[in-house]
Amino acid sequence: MASESPRMRLGGMALANGLLVHGPRHWAAAVVDDDGRTIVASGPRPRLSAGLLERVPFTRGLVRMAEMLMVVPAARRGLPEARLAMEDGPMGPVMAGSMAATALSRRIIGSPLAQEAIATTLALAPALIVLRASDASAWHAVEHKSIAAYERAGEAGIADNASDPKEHDRCGSNLVLPLALATAAGNLLARRLPNRRARLVGRAVAMAAGIGAAVEAFSFAERHPRSAVGRTVHAAGHAIQAGFVTREPDAAQLAVGRAAMHEILRAEQSMEAAA
Repeated sequence: MASESPRMRLGGMALANGLLVHGPRHWAAAVVDDDGRTIVASGPRPRLSAGLLERVPFTRGLVRMAEMLMVVPAARRGLPEARLAMEDGPMGPVMAGSMAATALSRRIIGSPLAQEAIATTLALAPALIVLRASDASAWHAVEHKSIAAYERAGEAGIADNASDPKEHDRCGSNLVLPLALATAAGNLLARRLPNRRARLVGRAVAMAAGIGAAVEAFSFAERHPRSAVGRTVHAAGHAIQAGFVTREPDAAQLAVGRAAMHEILRAEQSMEAAA
């Protein structure tokens, strides 16, 4: 009997009305349209040709993040019925409140460290609040359950994605703690620059460096889950997932997740057959 082919490393993204999954060479999505129908589509995954930057620590994290973000417009073009989570949530008012609270905290709190810690937390808060308030939190759980089912039992496991946990060790929430710490540290250094323009540039550099550092911490935690860094990163990520950005999906949503998974496997396997 032929052995099962190695399982692909899959990533995903919760939409407001479905699930987007990406594999090594393709993206696939399944969404529910306004008439209640499940619509499925797939296409080639965009890639960056960044040369040496793809192998250098920190810059490789920026390349990976950029590639993941590039999947979103590609999927929107290929599946116009897809809606992003932020489109269905009160993003405008939440961001305005976050900015007002950040400005107020800088006026009433004297400690630069406390100011940066609060500002970084408030900058991340809008996305967490909107996800919690929208259906995207259930679709986020569909993403985790569907990918975990495939990782557990391959293609055969997709049919039983309800039994898998709604939290996942490779969720982007695991980036939150290292990103917040690295960005706050970078912003503290930027405060020491001599003028406002230099400080603005310094903050932009700190943000980019923070993303690179967060991806490195994420990867280290995945390779060494029992280390202190791994346990801390995963504990923070699981707490965010459980408390804010996932909730148990219903049977219809899980069925849409299965459709997205079958489509990504079909697209990837078709490429292998053609090669």
